Amino acid sequence: MIIMALDHVRDFNHNLIGVLSPEDLTRTTPALFFTRWITHFCAPVFMFTAGLGAYFWQDRHHRTVAELSGFLAKRGLWLILLELTVFRFAIGFSLLSGPVLLTILWALGCSMLALALLVKLPIPAITALSLGMISLHNLLDRFRDLGGLWNVLHQQGAFPLGPLTFVAAYPLIPWIGVMGAGYCFGVLMKTKTPQWILRFGLMLSLGFLALRALNFYGDPNAWDGTFLSFLRTTKYPPSLAFLLMTLGPALMLLGWFGRLGFAPRNPLIVFGRTPLFYFVVHLYVARMVALTHNGVGLGGVFLIWIAVVAAAYPLCFWLMKVKERRKDWWLAYL
Repeated sequence: MIIMALDHVRDFNHNLIGVLSPEDLTRTTPALFFTRWITHFCAPVFMFTAGLGAYFWQDRHHRTVAELSGFLAKRGLWLILLELTVFRFAIGFSLLSGPVLLTILWALGCSMLALALLVKLPIPAITALSLGMISLHNLLDRFRDLGGLWNVLHQQGAFPLGPLTFVAAYPLIPWIGVMGAGYCFGVLMKTKTPQWILRFGLMLSLGFLALRALNFYGDPNAWDGTFLSFLRTTKYPPSLAFLLMTLGPALMLLGWFGRLGFAPRNPLIVFGRTPLFYFVVHLYVARMVALTHNGVGLGGVFLIWIAVVAAAYPLCFWLMKVKERRKDWWLAYL
């Protein structure tokens, strides 16, 4: 959640946005490249831990499959609504003008709707389907320009629907698999030690190094022998290499965190318990800051990032305490 804010602050405030892509290896700098690269970990972790959270919500509260399915469906629809309203307004301060972007909240919401159906299957079947989507979807890269539905499922792009133009920034197929894999991983987390999780993450990370080194499958963009091109994997849709590169280290970090203790006031705990609220707050704060200037350099981006996160903390801490005191149903949607 904290790293995600860096990406949005850069999107809104960097003076080279629209001029220079951080991943244009012919023009970028290592500092700008890694400012973007580190934020690649956010979306895969959100998807994976959303599935993981769904498993523990069901397991710890002894919910039925029907209850879990219903909760996922309602929360998925809620996130899609927020994408089309709250997020859309933050980008352009309008709900009526410009293309309709389908980004992270859309992808999370649609993946939850898919998981609402998948949880009715046995865990082995969900595992097989999820891992199949993750590992095999790059076989579909050769199929291009098949229309709007294909943009939604696998190829990033724009398509008309009635009087509106939609931009599918987060094609869904691999993301559904990532959330499903997170749900199934909950079974392992019940019995495995943090050390085992760390080693599993290391195995995935080594798998990324091996797959990328072979340079024949797992990402539509081959690397050219340079270090930055080795790390420049494809996010839209997330390639197999991209997911191994991000989820491997993330699981290593999860295993390491599992051996540590965190104070209730730790920002990692506070933001982790109020993720959606934090998302909206930091997005609007970063957007409002952007209205006060014409863009800043990379150093300014980092200063604004720290300020935005600091500004969001007291509000999120307040909501966390409200959630601890009260169990109103609507609080589950914040």
